[in-house]
Amino acid sequence: MRIVLADDSVLLREGLQLLLVEAGHDVVGAVGDGPSLVEAALAERPDLLVVDVRMPPTHTDEGLRAALEVRRRWPEARLLVLSQYVEVSYADDLLATGAAGIGYLLKDRVTHVDEFLGAVEAVAAGGSALDPLVVRQLMTRRADPIARLTPREREVMSLMAEGRSNSSIAEAMFISLGAVEKHTQRIFAKLDLPPDDDAAHRRVLAVVRFLSRAYTPGV
Repeated sequence: MRIVLADDSVLLREGLQLLLVEAGHDVVGAVGDGPSLVEAALAERPDLLVVDVRMPPTHTDEGLRAALEVRRRWPEARLLVLSQYVEVSYADDLLATGAAGIGYLLKDRVTHVDEFLGAVEAVAAGGSALDPLVVRQLMTRRADPIARLTPREREVMSLMAEGRSNSSIAEAMFISLGAVEKHTQRIFAKLDLPPDDDAAHRRVLAVVRFLSRAYTPGV
């Protein structure tokens, strides 16, 4: 997989690059500011952008804004955004572009190497990978749009939104893989998603509808 990294911390940037290269990926660009990110992304057209939210000059949301500019100019871009803190407004901005190929993780998750690399794979494949804390905050902002789902189904859906596979969900919930598959089929039905030959596509659509109904920007 070809990846472009953007982080103003040289130490973290080099650490991420080493981690990704050791996992078999090709880091085709490593930059430290927003304009360089946009330039590298549009020149290289990588499989994934891994972007720090806060970059020069103000260290507020320049990285996020640059990533959104890339997505505006190249809608197929896959974005995995890293943040020091949970900022639901950042998730709002990302999800407004569509949840397919979107990830938002706290930087602490990088230390959980397997989880981080799983998120890299999921987002690059067009899925989503949202930090559990972000998912919980999105869900608590407005619960009524997901009232059709049972508590168990909401738990499955929230884990799905994190980018977990069915086997990972089964392990986290201490249930069988078959039980997870039954839950997901009921979720698809309740979210009005008809049968589709492309199960991965329907999974992404479920996450998009779940999250778009679970939050209202600006609330």
